Amino acid sequence: MPAQPTARLRILSISLLVSLLVLSACADKESPAFATLVISNARVWTGDADNPWAEAVASRDGRIIAVGSNADVTHLIGDDTQVISVPGSMLVPGFIDTHVHFIEGGAGLSSVQLRDAATPEVFSERIAAHASTMEPGDWILQGAWDHENWGGELPNREWIDSVTPDNPVWIQRLDGHMALANSLALGHAGVDADTPDIEGGTIVRDADGRPTGVLKDNAMMLVNAAIPAPSTAQLDREAAAAMQYVAANGVTSVHDMAGFESLATYRRAVAAGTLTTRIYSAVPLSQWEKLHDDIAENGRGDEWLRTGGLKGFMDGSLGSHTAAFFEPFTDAPEDSGFLISDLDEMREWIVAADAADLHVMVHAIGDSAIRDLLDLYLDAEEANGARDRRFRIEHAQ
Repeated sequence: MPAQPTARLRILSISLLVSLLVLSACADKESPAFATLVISNARVWTGDADNPWAEAVASRDGRIIAVGSNADVTHLIGDDTQVISVPGSMLVPGFIDTHVHFIEGGAGLSSVQLRDAATPEVFSERIAAHASTMEPGDWILQGAWDHENWGGELPNREWIDSVTPDNPVWIQRLDGHMALANSLALGHAGVDADTPDIEGGTIVRDADGRPTGVLKDNAMMLVNAAIPAPSTAQLDREAAAAMQYVAANGVTSVHDMAGFESLATYRRAVAAGTLTTRIYSAVPLSQWEKLHDDIAENGRGDEWLRTGGLKGFMDGSLGSHTAAFFEPFTDAPEDSGFLISDLDEMREWIVAADAADLHVMVHAIGDSAIRDLLDLYLDAEEANGARDRRFRIEHAQ
């Protein structure tokens, strides 16, 4: 049995403990607070040309406070510090994706997955399987199919009508510039053989003039208008799914090309303390006045959620043969694409938005569309004067 401490020894022990506590309190005032997280034994790429590599990172409450060797961060480790050792693992700053459709992507995570469907049969089978999990009347959306996977033939509503008798289907190609509707969805949208084509869009038809179900660019608005609006709860779930997905892939910031509905969703997340992705939220160029008024009322935001961006369109896409080129496509010699926006209207919006100190970014892929857009940007500079405006061309493929 160990000897019991004497009263004198107990008093000395208590005195020593009190002294240590006092000294500790004094030290805390003189030294920086401990880190809440330290990642050590990593291969850390810093992005600093003079010191590109390190082995440890320390952060406090979500902010990096030290980068260096393991020894450099040792003094920041306290009893409550979470220390994660990742021997040999690569650690880099968070990725920034500068063009996403964030909530739409979140919705796609739980929808039918068609991106790697390699044959028309697999395409139809996956849609049938997904339809079997849904209630009658629910729309089947997203999809992200690519007809080049099976040789380039565009899908047809006849491929899916028999397996989706109770569900409207409106599934997009992966570029978002054309989509396939089944007959039920076309019926909801009122699209039939007598429906005229829309400027800046195409209703693909068979030899008898009947819609095949594929609609391109501006023609897609016919079906889009028939889709029921999502609830706020649904939008919140889809945003949460997107945030979880990008975090798992190292993306910490995004530029979202969407609209005011998405912006409202992110503001709800900010208020609830659930926004985990930094978002630069862009809205349609045509709504520049609404954005200007919103900024006057709410400001441009903070490091987590910022506004001020406007997204416009000049043309379509390569895969949909709707990008505007000077020369025809090599695999479609009768087709050189087309503009989907009126140039005079685009000029008016861009010049006015630029004068309001808003950030303009416009989708343009074909060389003809890019040439026209550069002219519009020059018009804005001539109208409003030179400044550091940083116009963007989205894609420029």
